Amino acid sequence: MTTTFSKDFDVLAAGERFTTLGRTIGEADISGFATLTGDRHPQHTDAEWAAGSRFGERIAHGLLVLSYAAGLVPFDPERIVALRRVGDAVFKQPVKIGDTLHVEGEILGKTELDSSHGLVETRWRVLNQRGKLVMKADVELLWRRDTMPLVEEPRADTEPVLI
Repeated sequence: MTTTFSKDFDVLAAGERFTTLGRTIGEADISGFATLTGDRHPQHTDAEWAAGSRFGERIAHGLLVLSYAAGLVPFDPERIVALRRVGDAVFKQPVKIGDTLHVEGEILGKTELDSSHGLVETRWRVLNQRGKLVMKADVELLWRRDTMPLVEEPRADTEPVLI
């Protein structure tokens, strides 16, 4: 199956769109992320404190949402070398325990770097199970190009060589 993320850099086109599978945020995900990163803000880790907050309950860390989005995008390791830049990330809605997220994205453009690599600009929109936008970001990817030289087709005005 060919996906956007397994295509050669040179055949990608601005406007090409993709949608990922979903993933549900669980309590263990939030606790694990807090432990891993050291971000133990009570909005994420203390149910009693969070009950009195603007959101009324514990919510996922914004960077956890961004990390899950990156994990949902089906990067082909033969093509995608690295995530180079995340820009203009905006967290629009809280992500609650039990929310299921997916990414809808678009190729915005591409820039050739050299014969082996290029940069691909994408826009990601992370939505919950109700179709509500929870996060958006512009993400730039370092993309491996095909490096095999093209085989020239024989010209029509030449005689074939018989061996």
